[in-house]
Amino acid sequence: MQRQTFHDVLIIGSGAAGLSLALRLADHARIALISKGPLTEGATLYAQGGISVVLDEHDSLNSHIADTLAAGAGLCDEEVVAYCVEQARTDIQWLIDKGVPFTRETDASNGSDYHLTREGGHSHRRIIHAADATGRAVEKTLEQQAREHPGIDIFEYHLAIDLITGRKLGLDHDRCIGAYILDLEAQTVHAFGARMVALATGGAGKVYLYTSNPDVATGDGIAMAWRAGCRVANMEFI
Repeated sequence: MQRQTFHDVLIIGSGAAGLSLALRLADHARIALISKGPLTEGATLYAQGGISVVLDEHDSLNSHIADTLAAGAGLCDEEVVAYCVEQARTDIQWLIDKGVPFTRETDASNGSDYHLTREGGHSHRRIIHAADATGRAVEKTLEQQAREHPGIDIFEYHLAIDLITGRKLGLDHDRCIGAYILDLEAQTVHAFGARMVALATGGAGKVYLYTSNPDVATGDGIAMAWRAGCRVANMEFI
């Protein structure tokens, strides 16, 4: 039997992006969070390294922007780069407030409370990390927060099939009003309605025969967006 549900926001994808959005909105809206497999399965869980952010007192936003544009070999959108760099410190503080256990600095002379490393393309130490499993630390922390939040309904082992648009229903508008979701355990398709739908499904790295990408990285969100009429860009970078 098909089940119909309605939420304020339908978030498809449960990595760092999907979980962060759910937690930021859940105090003010009813959230449905869709995960193709277990809630934590996805690229975020396997990310090592760390996250670039200006925290060192000897570093600057302009330096971070310049390094990023240089590494991008002229292909970056400068406005997007500037926005990401400028917002990074606020977003990292949000993760810290949520409880992500970033590695602390033991040498007070280094100008930061957190241990920062330097990676290729960076002119300063600006990689904040949680040992060498930063993605796991972020994912597990946000997962716990999401499971405990009363405003978030979690649907694990649910596969998004296609977006529901007004055009597909014969309506006089073409807004996205939900998605058809397959319950992988019950093998039934359900209609999830929502005032807003967010795609946070990650990339399509699993299309390659030899890859460390997780099995769920199959580009579902990109395909659904394209079928719904969205413009798809920069696919050559997958």
